[in-house]
Amino acid sequence: MNRPIIIGVAGGSGSGKTTVARNICERFADSVALIEQDAYYNDQSHLTMEERIDTNYDHPLAFDHALLAQHLRQLLQRQPIQKPVYDYTLYTRSPKSILVEPKDVIILEGILILEDERLRELMDIKVFVDTDADVRILRRLERDIKTRERSLDSVIQQYLTVVRPMHQQFIEPSKRYADLIIPEGGYNQVAINLLVNQIQTIVSRSSHLS
Repeated sequence: MNRPIIIGVAGGSGSGKTTVARNICERFADSVALIEQDAYYNDQSHLTMEERIDTNYDHPLAFDHALLAQHLRQLLQRQPIQKPVYDYTLYTRSPKSILVEPKDVIILEGILILEDERLRELMDIKVFVDTDADVRILRRLERDIKTRERSLDSVIQQYLTVVRPMHQQFIEPSKRYADLIIPEGGYNQVAINLLVNQIQTIVSRSSHLS
């Protein structure tokens, strides 16, 4: 039984890493499973709504990386997992979960996946999507207002007080762990094609050895 491969796709909020991850998923169709780091925010049901809102969601401690690493190891062992679902309107984990079956290729996507050594050790290829700050903030504004029901003022305030300093402290430094840096995210088809070809080579080699 061949071992699945894990591709980590990191980058700042609004960098285009989700677009890159989905692009890879489309190329491999039924052979890939997508695991979003955002699904593994800590359960905050024991906190008041005010405390939940005040949480720094761009800090490594906001995530349950122990559970994420455990789930990745299960997928590597060809065991299914129940991926958590995070409720962005309630700022806590939903009681629901999503069944994820093991696949040949696992895409792990998130802002801080390269910052955590436990996660890095499980990755076969580490990718960092590098996009200018002005583009990232505009994308975040659009996303949070449209899909997460946040106000313009709250998004700007969060960016200035949390997102930007956390990016500088944790996310940008994690770029040094990347095997491949993709400028401009999903618009860089040349880099994405090179990555897809490399993944295909690994998958083919692994299948021949099994």
